[in-house]
Amino acid sequence: MMTIVADNQEQQAAQFRQLEEETRRQAALMQQAALEPEQQREWIRQNNLSYGGLIAIGLVLVQPFITVPTPTLNWSAKICVIAFAAAIPLLAALILVTRHETFRRRATDSLLVRGTQAIAQLLAFVGVVAGFWHMVWIAGVAVLVCSFVAMMVHSAGYVRLERSRAAAPTAPTEPTESHPPDDAEE
Repeated sequence: MMTIVADNQEQQAAQFRQLEEETRRQAALMQQAALEPEQQREWIRQNNLSYGGLIAIGLVLVQPFITVPTPTLNWSAKICVIAFAAAIPLLAALILVTRHETFRRRATDSLLVRGTQAIAQLLAFVGVVAGFWHMVWIAGVAVLVCSFVAMMVHSAGYVRLERSRAAAPTAPTEPTESHPPDDAEE
C-alpha cells in the first residue's frame, strides 16, 4: 500500500515539474515574440482594429438610449451607457497612441497605456454584456460565455502558432513588404 502511494506522489511530482517547465517555456516564447518588431507591429494593428470596433459597438448599443429619459432606463441599460461613456474616450485615446506607435513602428512600454488598455477593454466588455442583457438576458449570458471561449480559442491558437514557429528549423524567409509609416498600414 505504501509503495502505491509513493509511486503516485512521484508521478504527481513529475507531472508538476513537467507543467512548470512547459509554463516557463511558453513564457519565454511570449517574451521572445514581444521583442520582435514584426510581432509588435501586428499587435499594434490588432489593437487599433479592436479599439475602433469597440467604439463602433458602443455607439450602436448606446444610440437607442440617447432619447430615453434616464429614470426610465433599467439597471442593465444604465450600466451599458455608463460603461461606454467611460470606455469610448479611453478607446479614442488608445487609437491615437496606436497611430503614434504605427508611426514609430514599435509598441510603447508605458504602464499607464497598458493599464488604460485593460480598463477600456473591460469597460467596453461590460457595456456589451449589459447592452445585450438589456435586450434579452440570455443574450447577455451568451456574450459573456462566448467571449471567454473566444479568448481561450485565440490564446490557444496564438500559443500553438508561436510554439510551432519556434520549433520550426530556421529557413530563409521571404522578404517582407516595407510599409510607409503613414496610413498605408491600415
